[in-house]
Amino acid sequence: MDVVIAGGHGQIALHLSRLLSERGDTARGIIRSEAQRHDLDEVGARAVVLDLERTPVAELVDAVSGADAVVFAAGAGPGSGAARKESVDYEAAVKLRDAAQRAGVGRYIMISAMGTDHPPGGDDVFAVYLRAKARADHAVMDSDLAWTIVRPGRLTDDAGTGRVTLARHVARGRIPREDVASVVAAALDDERSAGHIVEVVSGDTPIAEALASAAG
Repeated sequence: MDVVIAGGHGQIALHLSRLLSERGDTARGIIRSEAQRHDLDEVGARAVVLDLERTPVAELVDAVSGADAVVFAAGAGPGSGAARKESVDYEAAVKLRDAAQRAGVGRYIMISAMGTDHPPGGDDVFAVYLRAKARADHAVMDSDLAWTIVRPGRLTDDAGTGRVTLARHVARGRIPREDVASVVAAALDDERSAGHIVEVVSGDTPIAEALASAAG
């Protein structure tokens, strides 16, 4: 499997790249800076250096061409303002959708966030972020791609456990980034997960079993 990961230098993306490369798949990570290439090399990913915010869709088509799936793991990041929530969390996600469609890539996995079913109003940056993620989710769901929306709880840097609580709706909680990456890898393997939105936090059920139950 050949997977292109937008936001390839993020922690979830690096965990996912390592998982994919260790099992013999190809991970291509889209990164903004040549200085980030070393970190992708360390996890066995191929670096694609381009700026998602500024690169035209036509050029992004070339970057995703030949892939079996794309994963949107990009984000404006902590400390960024409302404008970048719009340009990264929404617009870049839509740009990746358009590029995937033009390139004939049929599978799109979105790493979203809990709270996007009913995002709050107001000018608070976190509220703007949730609204941008919600709009991005809907833009992908309105496409003809085989999409899966993964909405994790509060992210931590703890070691993954391989066990989660996963369903369309779950109680709020925390989850290691490593386990989110494992959920994405499992979704790539399980075609039944296409067309599903899943929320996920740490729990007691093995990831593949939890995903199969939610998508069954």
